[in-house]
Amino acid sequence: MKVFFNQLFDYNFYCNKKLIEECIKLDKVPEKSIMLFSHILNAHNIWNSRILGKTADYKVWQIHTIQNWGDIHYENQRSSFEITTNATDFEVRIDYENTEGRLFTNTLQDILFHIINHSTHHRSQIAMNFRDNELEPLSLDYIFYKR
Repeated sequence: MKVFFNQLFDYNFYCNKKLIEECIKLDKVPEKSIMLFSHILNAHNIWNSRILGKTADYKVWQIHTIQNWGDIHYENQRSSFEITTNATDFEVRIDYENTEGRLFTNTLQDILFHIINHSTHHRSQIAMNFRDNELEPLSLDYIFYKR
């Protein structure tokens, strides 16, 4: 399970890094893309914090400057690798409170997979937003990454 999640987080890191690099090159990044990518970073931080029993550093829809994306992304990745490296049981249940104050419990593996899936979902929205703004989206499908 560790190898599987390390591969998924490597993929997630690669995709986010490519998107950050692309946005830095652009003269103007669409506002919706900035909002969505900031949300990807925030959610990753929030989920890592829940797993580790810490207070999150960011709010769900907090906006970050593109120049800060790389540092936040790197810290999220470092934290996720710390989690997967130290995990002895991916079926362990994590109790957490959502942003509305409701209590939930999910397994570690479900939460880790959610982080990856959530990021992929919003990157696809960013790709559509790029197209809507006459920008060419990146090809970030997993199979392209594995080739």
